[in-house]
Amino acid sequence: MTRADMDRAEMDRLALDAAIEEAELSLAEGGIPIGCALIDPAGNIVARGHNRRVQTDDPTSHGETDCIRNAGRRRDWHTLTMATTLSPCAMCTGTAILHRIPRLVIGENKTFMGREDWLVAEGVEVVVVDDQRCKKLMDEFIAKNPELWNEDIGVPPTE
Repeated sequence: MTRADMDRAEMDRLALDAAIEEAELSLAEGGIPIGCALIDPAGNIVARGHNRRVQTDDPTSHGETDCIRNAGRRRDWHTLTMATTLSPCAMCTGTAILHRIPRLVIGENKTFMGREDWLVAEGVEVVVVDDQRCKKLMDEFIAKNPELWNEDIGVPPTE
């Protein structure tokens, strides 16, 4: 089967698989296991990224923003699908909306519910896959690193 023969569900899986690879890479680097990929209508992964907040000491370097940075300057955002392993936070949601990405595939939203409501309100198609690989990565990470996770999502420290 060629990429041209792929249906939307197969392209979603390809993009989510790439995002999961990125999440695993972030974890191996000592970071937070969240990954992202952008795929074009022909089934080509055009960019990948992962949460590098810990690795770079940059609080804005979430998986989705890293992927957008790696995509570089382009004019075809409105044709791309973004796959992310976790429901995107407000910052990442805003980045997707700013670039008019019309479709987001979300690996899971049980460990963290981002701003899917905002995406939907802006007319973005949101597909939640409930992928158990994504959920396992986050469950295990949060259990081992609750303070780091709370720092990532902006939860103040407990006294």
